Amino acid sequence: MSAIRIPGYVAEVLRELERMGYRAYAVGGCVRDSLLGSEPADWDVCTDAKPEDMLQVFRKWRVFKTGLKHGTVTVRSRGRNVEVTTFRTDGAYSDNRHPDAVHFVSNIRDDLARRDFTINAMAYNDREGLVDVFGGQEDLEGRMIRCVGEPDVRFNEDGLRILRALRFSARFKFAIETETAYSIRRNRLLLENISAERIYKELQGILPAEGAGDMLIAFPEVFAVILPELSALAGSLDVDGMDRWEFAARAVQTAPTGDFPLRLTMLLHLLPSLAVRSALSRLKSDNATARFVTVLSDHLSLPLPATRPEMRRLIGSVSQTMAEHIIVSRGRLNALRHQSPEEARSAMRLFAEVLDSPPAFTARDLAIGGTELMEHGLAHGPRVGRILDQLLREVQDETLPNAQESLLSRAAELPQE
Repeated sequence: MSAIRIPGYVAEVLRELERMGYRAYAVGGCVRDSLLGSEPADWDVCTDAKPEDMLQVFRKWRVFKTGLKHGTVTVRSRGRNVEVTTFRTDGAYSDNRHPDAVHFVSNIRDDLARRDFTINAMAYNDREGLVDVFGGQEDLEGRMIRCVGEPDVRFNEDGLRILRALRFSARFKFAIETETAYSIRRNRLLLENISAERIYKELQGILPAEGAGDMLIAFPEVFAVILPELSALAGSLDVDGMDRWEFAARAVQTAPTGDFPLRLTMLLHLLPSLAVRSALSRLKSDNATARFVTVLSDHLSLPLPATRPEMRRLIGSVSQTMAEHIIVSRGRLNALRHQSPEEARSAMRLFAEVLDSPPAFTARDLAIGGTELMEHGLAHGPRVGRILDQLLREVQDETLPNAQESLLSRAAELPQE
């Protein structure tokens, strides 16, 4: 395990609390990531100081009362935010998501005992070193995700922890301990109580991760709860005799890590268009991702362009960037099916060839526009758009030069009504 080096802005917060007679530690994900040799995105601090004590300790600092009733304040140190929380235990979770009440305690062990997984239940300061009472460091070394205490209790407290376990497993490529995995499957219906926004946020962490494909294959019944449209894939075979759920999971893995929209498309691409749109709507996907996924998934079931006019029309209808995504993604899917790469290679050569020729992908690329047509008395009203569409098709078919004189001459030949 790597050494833990607390940055100066966090160390100042710890020192100030200790100077006033309180115990304080860095805690949670920042400790985990430091031990793994990664740079933590943020640092959290826990302390035996009560909320009113923290406000007094940091009275000369900039402090935000971000969660005072739960014992949390945010302290501004050297231009950075540090979240500081009083040691606490949680009361009952009647909604399977949030504690009904919290109880402040003076013992760091009691605070660590309420946390989700052993790798997140460690604390550290330079004076005492690592505080690890649940075997978090051992599980880091063994590459294992394990609940703190009884898994059924942890998941019934907060159903979102089910997806958090999958996210950490996918991110770090850690195995999930046997009892924890059994409990995930037993309690998967708790995810029905979780908001779409939180589920979508967890998916944004799971799907881009290096181990996403393995998680999808290992827990199809869990993903079927949050994306019921996918349940039709599990146990069904496609025309090539491949398990459709496993194929979708492997397709996710072919896309680059970190690319959530592309990996979400690969997960959903075997579904009918209406099912894709239904899934995105229920997840309350952001508009940009929804547009990307629907356009790309719709085109992945269609033949790739085989001629220059077809390629120009594809680019004009979906954009240059999306056309490239379609070609590359089809190539990945073909490779996954052990099919010849020639279809995608030929389409990519055609794509490059079309981009090197004078563009006519949309009506805006024509050498004339509606104004010129009306100035020459060749069209008016809705007829303008219809004539431009016809001219565009002929230019894309390479039967008409994209030059003003040629376009005006051809427009004059077209019916005016």
